[in-house]
Amino acid sequence: MGRKRPQVVTLSDVAKRAGVSVSTASKALNAKQEVAEATRRRVQRAAAELAFQPNILARGLISGRARMIGLLTDELSGRFSIPVLLGVENTVGNEDVSVLLCDARGDAIRRQHYVRSLLGRQVEGFIIVGASNDVVPTLTRDIPVPVVYAYGESTDPEDLSVLADDAGGARLAAEHLVSLGRRRIGHITGPSSYRAARDRAAATVRVLEEAGLRLAGGMPMYGEWSRRWGRRATRMLLTANPEVDAIFCGNDQIANGACDSLMDQGRRVPQDVAVVGYDNWDVYAADGRPALTTVDLNLELLGATAAHHLLAALDGARRGGVIRQPGSLVVRESTVATPR
Repeated sequence: MGRKRPQVVTLSDVAKRAGVSVSTASKALNAKQEVAEATRRRVQRAAAELAFQPNILARGLISGRARMIGLLTDELSGRFSIPVLLGVENTVGNEDVSVLLCDARGDAIRRQHYVRSLLGRQVEGFIIVGASNDVVPTLTRDIPVPVVYAYGESTDPEDLSVLADDAGGARLAAEHLVSLGRRRIGHITGPSSYRAARDRAAATVRVLEEAGLRLAGGMPMYGEWSRRWGRRATRMLLTANPEVDAIFCGNDQIANGACDSLMDQGRRVPQDVAVVGYDNWDVYAADGRPALTTVDLNLELLGATAAHHLLAALDGARRGGVIRQPGSLVVRESTVATPR
C-alpha cells in the first residue's frame, strides 16, 4: 500500500485560519504597510501553525514580486474571448497583478485539470470566461478562492456573473430603426438554442409592440450565425413580405449576408431597406459594403468590470448576482445614407 501524499496547504487555507481575505493574507506575508500589525501577526501565526510553504512560483507572491490570478476560458481563439481577456489584463496589470491563462476548449476534464494546476500555483482568484453569454455550470464549489464569471452566467445565483446586455443591445437596434421611420422590420438571427438569440429577439418584439408595430413575418427567423444564412433568410423574408423596409440581424455575419441578398434583388441599402447587425466585428461591420450599423458589446469594458470585482473580492468585498454590461449602438451607412 502506497504512502498517502501530504495535503498541500494553500494561501487560502492560511487566510481562512486567520479569518481574513486571501488578499489580506498575501499582504500580511508580503509585509505590506496597509495591514494592521495585529492582523499581520495573526496571519503569520496561522501560516506557522499550518506549516505553509509556498511553491516556487508562489515565492514571488510572498516576497512582494508578484500577485497572480487565474483566467480560464473555453474559446481562446474565438471572437469574444480576446476582448474580454484584454480588458482583464489591462485592469489587473495596473494593480501589479499577473494573469495565468488557460484554455479549456470546452472540455470539462481539461477545465478541472487547469483549476487544480492554477490552485497549485497559488493564484488568489479566478475569472471564468464563457463562450456564448449563456448559463454555465458553477465551478465555485471546487475553488477555495474568489471567482467571477465573465460573458457567462453561473448556475449558482450567489456567484457574481458579468454579462453582455443582449436585451438592452437589441432594444438600441430596434429603437434606432423605429426612429428612422421604418415600420416593416424583420429579424434574422442565430440558433434558438442560444440564450443571446432568444433575448435579442424578445427585446426586438417588445420595442415594436411599444411602437404599435408587428414583426415582419410574424416571428423571428432563427437559423445559423453565418453569412450564408443571412442571404438565404433574407430571400425568404422578402419573398413572403416584399414590403419589408428594415432588417435587424443577430450578428454582423448575418447582416452581411442580408446586404448581399438585398443588392442581388435590386434593393438599395439603406434607401430601400435598412440593415442593423450585432457585435461590431470590424471585418464584417466597419469593412462591410456598406459599412454596418451595429451594436458593440463593449467586451473589453466587460472584462475590466469583471476584473475590478475580482480585485474587490480579494480585498474582502465579495458580492453575488448578475451585472449586465450595456452595449452601444454604432451608426454607419447601412441605416443612414451619410454616417453620423
